[in-house]
Amino acid sequence: MKRSVASVTSAPRLRVLWSFARPHRRTLLHGLALALVASALGLATPMVTKQVLDALGDGASLAGPVAALLVLLVAGGAVAYRQWIILGAMGERVVLDARESLVRHLLRAAVPGVTRRPPGELVTRVTSDTVLLREAAAESLVGLVNGAVTLVGSLVLMAFLDPVLLATTLVAICLVALAFVFLMPGIAHAQERAQEHVGGLGGTLEGALRAIRTVKSHRAEERMADRILADARASAEHGVRAVRREALAWTTAWTGVNLAIIIVLAVGAWRVGQGQLEVSGLIAFLLYAFALMEPVTELSQNVTSLQSGIAAAERIRQTDALPLEERAGRAVTAQRTAASVGVRGDGVRGDGARTDGVRADDVRADDAPVLLFRDVTASHAPGTPPAVRGVDLAVPRRGHLAIVGPSGAGKTTLLSLVLRFLEPTGGELLLDGRPYRDLAPADVRARLAYVEQDTPVVPGTLRDNLLLARPDATEAELRAVLRDVRLDERVAALDDGLDTPLATASVSGGERQRVALARALLAAPDVLLLDEATAQLDGLTEAAVHDCVRARARDGAVVTVAHRLSTVVDADTIVVMENGRVRAQGGHRELLATDELYRELVESLRMDAGIA
Repeated sequence: MKRSVASVTSAPRLRVLWSFARPHRRTLLHGLALALVASALGLATPMVTKQVLDALGDGASLAGPVAALLVLLVAGGAVAYRQWIILGAMGERVVLDARESLVRHLLRAAVPGVTRRPPGELVTRVTSDTVLLREAAAESLVGLVNGAVTLVGSLVLMAFLDPVLLATTLVAICLVALAFVFLMPGIAHAQERAQEHVGGLGGTLEGALRAIRTVKSHRAEERMADRILADARASAEHGVRAVRREALAWTTAWTGVNLAIIIVLAVGAWRVGQGQLEVSGLIAFLLYAFALMEPVTELSQNVTSLQSGIAAAERIRQTDALPLEERAGRAVTAQRTAASVGVRGDGVRGDGARTDGVRADDVRADDAPVLLFRDVTASHAPGTPPAVRGVDLAVPRRGHLAIVGPSGAGKTTLLSLVLRFLEPTGGELLLDGRPYRDLAPADVRARLAYVEQDTPVVPGTLRDNLLLARPDATEAELRAVLRDVRLDERVAALDDGLDTPLATASVSGGERQRVALARALLAAPDVLLLDEATAQLDGLTEAAVHDCVRARARDGAVVTVAHRLSTVVDADTIVVMENGRVRAQGGHRELLATDELYRELVESLRMDAGIA
């Protein structure tokens, strides 16, 4: 069903667009004032031209009228130049503000809201949608007002010259207006649909490029290209529809105005012959009639641009409406390494002061858990079955706790809860005895370090990646953690060393894991969280990483989520999960003797039951 113009440019939708222009309203008003001045100078030109013709007919001096025309020309050019600069600069500031707001909002948004959308689609909102916004917010609003004022001003002056010719012109204008009322909603809808498919294209292409090795290894390049280009073709199809309607609208407008000029010329010539109109008046009227094309064109252009901008503004605001993480709570200073500031594993300096934003009197006894789950239930999305349910679990302040279980048991979900990427729907978590609800996510994460399973590379250099959690780390500390994870020789072989951009360094999966682990170790956290952090390592490197984990477990807590048991058989405590619940926990030998599922997991990996 076709929407009316009112629905396309309704007040609520215009308010969305105005929200981007509002901070620049003074500049917008300045640009509008200049536009109106330029239009006024333009409207005065035909009248002065009439004076030139009248002076020519009367034999009077032409110096005054010609000088006036020159003044109008120079002044109009100067005003238009200034207006162009002001509105152009404002448009760039609108785009910058929108992009800054979007980028900061996306990075501060809660993880579930961001991960439910393809990254490429979100990137499209920051790139192409903001460009559409620029023209609408900075130019179309001014253009609409200026075009309307110029059109009305032209009609008033034409009425002054000859009301009969004006009536003839108005008939043509009404026909053009009806054509636009009929065609504009379809143009707006087609443009919106085209831009939606551009977002879909960006999302699919981004995912395909991330999985390019998988795509190529399965000889699926053409199939994937077809899938991606389906959105491109759909966008082009809707774009062509918009172009066709625009072409019809423009042709109608151009034909209508020129037809009006022909009729005006014919009627005007007849009236001049009848002595009812002076030749100079007819010429001035024709100049206004020719000039009518400009405000009509300006209005149609700006209505089209405005509709595209409104659609882009709504898409941006939809993204901007993603729920943010809480930002309340005490600011937390990143914890220094034990070596650099003498911090004990419990987060207390030698003088008894806390380094992590928690007061010394909040510290529990060494035998109290650093993390505690109390009957925790959580789902990844509203209305979906719980991923974990009724979990009671204590993480000791020191030592290595491993979580194992079949796929889908809820292992990684527990880490998401600890990191506050996910909030529980029931029960509660406590950090050092304090409920999570009393702490901001930043307060919690300052006490943690995380190595995720896929270990993506953060944009930037190797140094940037390592310093992500501790930007004040020294060169010696960087070298030490690289040595611990056996990356020191690899880094030394790079031309730019630590300043090598990782995007161009051809880093393997195992090296990415070691970079992530080095980054986590550099933070010297109270709790180190590892989500299968050794999955892509060779045997010798894995042994070195296990040494790092054991060393860290002597000073703080290490929680490992493992999909292969060879990485956790020496853990102090192993937690077995099944169907989102804690099924059993204990040491390796104890679980082999008491838990059937654990024995099956061990047997599936052909492990000797005697491994300790």
